[in-house]
Amino acid sequence: MGKGGQDRGKGDAGVEPSPAAVTYPAWARDVRECLEEFKVSADRGLTSEDVLRQREIYGWNELEKHSGPSIWQLVLEQFNDTLVRILLVAAVVSFILAWYDGDEGGEMGITAFVEPLVIFLILIVNAVVGVWQESNAEKALEALKEIQSEHATVKRDGELVPNLPAKELVPGDIVELRAGDKVPADMRILHLISSTVRVEQGSLTGETDAINKTHHKADSEDTEIQGKECMVFAGTTVVNGSCVCMVTQTGMNTEIGKVHSQIHEASQDDEDTPLKKKLNEFGEALTAIIGVICALVWLINLKYFLTWDYVDGWPRNFKFSFEKCTYYFEIAVALAVAAIPEGLPAVITTCLALGTRKMAQKNALVRKLPSVETLGCTTVICSDKTGTLTTNQMSVAWLVASGRWMDEVRKFKVEGTTYDPHDGMIHDWPTGKMDPNPQMIAKIAAVCNDASVAQSGHQYLANGMSTEAALKVLVEKMGLPKALNSSTEVFRCCQYWSSVAQRVATLEFDRSRKSMGVIVKTESGNNMLLVKGAVENLLERSTHIQLLDGSVVRLDETSRSLILKELYGMSSSALRCLAFAYKIYLSEFATYDGENHPAHRLLLDPSNYSSIESDLIFVGLVGLRDPPREEVHKAIEDCRAAGIRVMVITGDNKDTAEAICREIGVFGLEENISSKSITGKEFLARCDKKEYLRQSGGLLFSRAEPKHKQEIVRLLKEDGEVVAMTGDGVNDAPALKLADIGIAMGIAGTEVAKEASDMVLADDNFSTIVAAVGEGRSIYNNMKAFIRYMISSNIGEVASIFFTAALGIPEGLIPVQLLWVNLVTDGPPATALGFNPPDRDVMKKPPRRSDDSLINAWILFRYLVIGLYVGIATVGIFVIWYTHGSFLGIDLSGDGHTLVTYSQLSDWGQCATWEGFKASPFTAGSRVFSFDTNPCDYFQTGKMKATTLSLSVLVAIEMFNSLNALSEDGSLLSMPPWVNPWLLLAMSVSFGLHFMILYVPFLAQVFGIVPLSLNEWLLVLAVAFPVILIDEVLKFVGRCMTASRLRRLSQKQKNE
Repeated sequence: MGKGGQDRGKGDAGVEPSPAAVTYPAWARDVRECLEEFKVSADRGLTSEDVLRQREIYGWNELEKHSGPSIWQLVLEQFNDTLVRILLVAAVVSFILAWYDGDEGGEMGITAFVEPLVIFLILIVNAVVGVWQESNAEKALEALKEIQSEHATVKRDGELVPNLPAKELVPGDIVELRAGDKVPADMRILHLISSTVRVEQGSLTGETDAINKTHHKADSEDTEIQGKECMVFAGTTVVNGSCVCMVTQTGMNTEIGKVHSQIHEASQDDEDTPLKKKLNEFGEALTAIIGVICALVWLINLKYFLTWDYVDGWPRNFKFSFEKCTYYFEIAVALAVAAIPEGLPAVITTCLALGTRKMAQKNALVRKLPSVETLGCTTVICSDKTGTLTTNQMSVAWLVASGRWMDEVRKFKVEGTTYDPHDGMIHDWPTGKMDPNPQMIAKIAAVCNDASVAQSGHQYLANGMSTEAALKVLVEKMGLPKALNSSTEVFRCCQYWSSVAQRVATLEFDRSRKSMGVIVKTESGNNMLLVKGAVENLLERSTHIQLLDGSVVRLDETSRSLILKELYGMSSSALRCLAFAYKIYLSEFATYDGENHPAHRLLLDPSNYSSIESDLIFVGLVGLRDPPREEVHKAIEDCRAAGIRVMVITGDNKDTAEAICREIGVFGLEENISSKSITGKEFLARCDKKEYLRQSGGLLFSRAEPKHKQEIVRLLKEDGEVVAMTGDGVNDAPALKLADIGIAMGIAGTEVAKEASDMVLADDNFSTIVAAVGEGRSIYNNMKAFIRYMISSNIGEVASIFFTAALGIPEGLIPVQLLWVNLVTDGPPATALGFNPPDRDVMKKPPRRSDDSLINAWILFRYLVIGLYVGIATVGIFVIWYTHGSFLGIDLSGDGHTLVTYSQLSDWGQCATWEGFKASPFTAGSRVFSFDTNPCDYFQTGKMKATTLSLSVLVAIEMFNSLNALSEDGSLLSMPPWVNPWLLLAMSVSFGLHFMILYVPFLAQVFGIVPLSLNEWLLVLAVAFPVILIDEVLKFVGRCMTASRLRRLSQKQKNE
């Protein structure tokens, strides 16, 4: 580790901390050894000289500032894309040609510059969006810094410094912590000032409840964070109590600093999404294809701009026409523009944005657009347990009360999975008057309790320990004693018991006695001790037991065994058990009424609590759990059907996690899971980690730390899996960043986790992930549909230009027209294909491999055939207009244009040498084209009508072709166009845009086209419609091939 808080890139001078100092296991050493190691006195703290010396070694107590890439670097990165580079080259060449050529008269016309300017505009917008996304990438690191404490109370030079800036702390500093403080560094607890200290460190470890801390050392050096009970960690919060600590790690050496480093490292390893990889591969292939076709076009037309004579068998007298060379170079540029699906990035972005809206309606908030597509090929979901698979709201599952006799107990099943007191009921709960025994259980559960539950809208939120909140909910479900239920308050039962038993003192919980007690003043004016805690511990300290009617009898072995049997039964189901007991005769505390009472001194020493809580009367016990969400079991089944493996990675203990995994279906109820459930530490110790992860079915990793989660994600990705990882704490952020899809919790998640994620669950629900995966698959299928549609259209445009060049006829389609078709006309139908309804079996198929090709050999052949037809149709109608007065019974001679032979058309460059050639004037809309001065202009300016017909055929074919793209193999008879009404609307919009450029004079001039007559439109539709029939035949062949392949596969399986 470098100096905490210093940017490594700046080369600040300083001494690296020694490894021994950095890794000193203070948690496994007693207080005296720790003080000696850091050469400090707990009473005086460090001297000013010591502080300066330590800072020279360890630097400031702050997280590193990683200098991100500059704006210019981010801009340049946006052009690190094959398609973008091709577009850039095409734009530059187009601009140079437009500047060089100008108009016929030497003036620069607007038409010539439209194409390069539009391409430049596309590239600028793409770069701006990319830079904006990249600049948000490191937000997680900024959110992490906000967790750090700003001030600390420190002892230096024998004096207490109350508000020292936390960044000035160094290892060895003596710090005082109080309730509400944010811990400023990793520290070893020297001694407790209060009887107990609880710290909320769930964001770092994943633990549900605040953890009780102690000054006693841990048993082993090699222990996880959860086991370091004598340590407090930077960024966590003291919930209650106060203590004195010694700083052991600062800055980047703290646990939160390690998370910071891991997030930064993970962000450096960002990989392209599967779709981006495919598009890059497609772009590279496209580059090669364009290069070959451009070279071929030039070679075919070499004879038009480079001629020579043969003298004595050798070529001589070379003649080069720069004008003709430039013309065919423009054709090559047009071909490049035709081959590139310029509208594809915009349509993909639109489709993904629409996908995010759909997912948001299902409570999945997508932060990064490409994540929508990546979700579709997820093969493994690594899920946290607490709050995702479970409700993260502890609830009582069973209540065990005393029976009428000593050898019997009454056991009640308690429904409900939330803090809502109306959620569920107690089965077989007696109605009418409540017996004394359940009354005492309700009183202890309500009063010996520091939690509160409040209603917020339709939700109930707990404040305090979740187990205590669950007990308050239980009290409400138990109800009030008879004739006392007139109040309308939600938690009226708890309020009632608090009013009849008012607390006067608290014996705080500690780990040694494992119980909490309160001294209360009853309505009769007498004091009573109410206790709750671990069942075994309370049984040991109990001498009597209360029966159903309130009578108290001595606790014998029979009753003790019966209670322990119930305890073991509930514990084996991974329930957390708590017992209740009370004491009436309190000797010194019988008249206790506050701090001025003589017995108060006994309460100041927690070692007295066990003796005070002795000779108890046992009343009952409960079994609590964090229940699984109701919908999770079905979601796990859906994952299994969809071929997605579920791995549960939790910080919770093994038994509890296994019980939950069996209940929700990750494991079978009777399945042997000895090889599928291990701790994170055991997993790291294995030498066959990848083999272990390849097991079929679910896996469980308990007591997992951040490094375990990262290692699991890294190994899965190396094995070719597409990994979705859930998390909510600071400790989850590195793994979220590393996963293909990082999924943070919206309710329980920290800002760090949300900023590191790709998707946030608004309801923290696992089933939402499964719904999002289904939506992702549907979106990917729709994206494939419009990508195939756009690529098939581009193949048609390339074929059209290639045939034009190969046949030697005048250029039918100019670059600006192709750009209009690719960007505007094709855009609405391609976007509308994103609204195709999802397949019914979308979650019944195995996940696609991330390296599956977008277009297989058969689909490519299909679109080559379609493209070939597009080329023939667009060039064919151009030739028909010049050579035929009518076609298919449609009269084309109404405009008065001159007919020529095909040989004249293909040899139009030699027009000047033809004797007696004349071209008659013809009309197009309100325009009249006349060629009196130069008849050869008939093949240049006179080709506008033929060009318009070619462009209109191209638009019409692509509209019909969008109907073909509704389904990959399904006929339009089985999936008619109206299944996607948005597509019909989009086709109308595209035709409307085409009519606009045809019939608005200014736009018609910009695009070099003219209005068409009704007969000409009939010809356009007649030439375009066969594309549907051709693809229907190809789809039929595809269905037959698929059916044959399935039959062969089925026969092979039968034979085996």
